[in-house]
Amino acid sequence: MSKPPRLTLPPHARARSLSTGRGEFAVHEAGEPLRGTALLVPGFTGSKEDFVGLLEPLAEAGYRVVAVDGRGQYESAGPRDEAAYTLAELGRDLLAQAAALGAADRPVHLVGHSLGGLVARAAVLRDASPFASLTLMSSGPAAIDQAQQDRTKLLVAALEMMRDDMPAVWAAMRAQDPEDAVPDPAELAEFLRARWLATVPEQLIATGRILISEPDRVAELAAVELPKLVLSGAVDSAWPVPWLDGMAGRLGARRAVIAGTEHSPNAEDPAATARALAAFWADFDGSILSE
Repeated sequence: MSKPPRLTLPPHARARSLSTGRGEFAVHEAGEPLRGTALLVPGFTGSKEDFVGLLEPLAEAGYRVVAVDGRGQYESAGPRDEAAYTLAELGRDLLAQAAALGAADRPVHLVGHSLGGLVARAAVLRDASPFASLTLMSSGPAAIDQAQQDRTKLLVAALEMMRDDMPAVWAAMRAQDPEDAVPDPAELAEFLRARWLATVPEQLIATGRILISEPDRVAELAAVELPKLVLSGAVDSAWPVPWLDGMAGRLGARRAVIAGTEHSPNAEDPAATARALAAFWADFDGSILSE
């Protein structure tokens, strides 16, 4: 699971609710759209807090940055209905969020981390017009690696049996941590547990199934005329780095690797990740500064 580098928002960032045609979504927002707006979409078991380290550097680079909790994820409400969390439904949510951020006037840079990349892909395949670019961050061409599939299947099975006892599932998950794992600081540990307990179990069940069954849709995405970036750490256990390299080639996408990081470069080295994102976006929106 992604672990935010810190839990306090930077100066001038704010937590608020984003009203859309598909409901309210909890967001963290920073900056003004001098160069454009970016919408950041978290992964499985994650939340908007996973991007807290990106808010300040991207805002300083001239972007309005909006990190969102998806439906049923942490502080965004969602129904107790697995059918509400298909990729089609989650993709429609992203389109509604982009519309609420003013994409009709200035397209939005879309960034999806891990599962969020699959959701972002679904949104773009449905309608790419609201977006200025697409970044797939630590998110691959199809289902996750087999070892991670096996772990996710166990989690989904536990949730199916114990969805009304999320504290027990959390305890069972943490019992699987390696004996030599460094304990999380108390504040972070409390946040991670609170985030888990606040996330709708049907959201986790449905999105877990997506991770273990998603087909390869790279050819479809390659046909969409939109600037694309594949960004990852130097190591990734969910989608091995060679898979991501190959996907970037098939997409004709730019490729960025954040040295010294693994599956969550946004949290592990947010400064370097922000530089890579801003450099990519600058090729498409620099002219806005002179308007």
